[in-house]
Amino acid sequence: MTGRYAAIAAIASLIAACADDRPVKQEIADAACGLADDQQGAFVEIPAGSFEKGRDALYPEEGVSTQRAVDGFAIQVHEVTNDQFAAFVEATGYVTDAERAGSALFENSNWRLADDATWRTPEGAGSTIEGRGGHPVVHVSHADARAYADWAGGRLPSEVEWEYAAAQGLRDPDNPFSGAFDDDGQPIANVWQGIFPYQNTTTDGFLTTAATGCFPESEAGLYDMIGNVWEWTDTPFGPGRHTIKGGSHLCAENYCRRYRPASRQPQESDFSASHIGFRIVRDLGNSARP
Repeated sequence: MTGRYAAIAAIASLIAACADDRPVKQEIADAACGLADDQQGAFVEIPAGSFEKGRDALYPEEGVSTQRAVDGFAIQVHEVTNDQFAAFVEATGYVTDAERAGSALFENSNWRLADDATWRTPEGAGSTIEGRGGHPVVHVSHADARAYADWAGGRLPSEVEWEYAAAQGLRDPDNPFSGAFDDDGQPIANVWQGIFPYQNTTTDGFLTTAATGCFPESEAGLYDMIGNVWEWTDTPFGPGRHTIKGGSHLCAENYCRRYRPASRQPQESDFSASHIGFRIVRDLGNSARP
């Protein structure tokens, strides 16, 4: 348990939990947006190529840019949703790490270890995913994400694959923030607007997570690669940790400017939080469950 409290402290210092002084309770006001049924579980192919990994780095953990070659792969167009994860649990009886030991929950401008925060109850006791089937599943550890990926006939992306796909999707390759904001500075991804952590103006329409596909697709045909929730990769970030990518709805202009392809964070592999999810990839030629 000590390690879990340390993980919460690390999250608080690294990602700084962005929120205003109201309790964070998701409003079900986004029922009119999100992906159509025929887009749920869809994949797109990312062709083989090369790119500059770590381009336009801002933070020390992003390292030095390097040219990397990448084999082609298929990637789910959206983050794994509550509905998808529920189907996995129903089929397998899987129990997540958070259901055994709690998870990091951000509320009232603070992180806390919440024994009652799980993928089924994302804001703790009394909350539910009813009406949020299209939202990204959260409170899943790296092991949970990998278990789902195995069941679905896929795998978690490597950090290089994830960043390559995100970079291919930028509307302006010379502007690393063009996955989050348009040319007029308006949000085109679910990130924090306002002065963190004092005020969230919710210019983008969302206080916490949004249903997948509520924001425009990238040039690569992908949704929410930037913002909404951080995403697990299968790339270690030192002992006991894996790399997460993409930033979340808790990243702000004045603090966590990690809504860029090159952004990367360490996350304890056996831990989970209310702003971390994942998506899966498949090797080309492999088809399985949606």
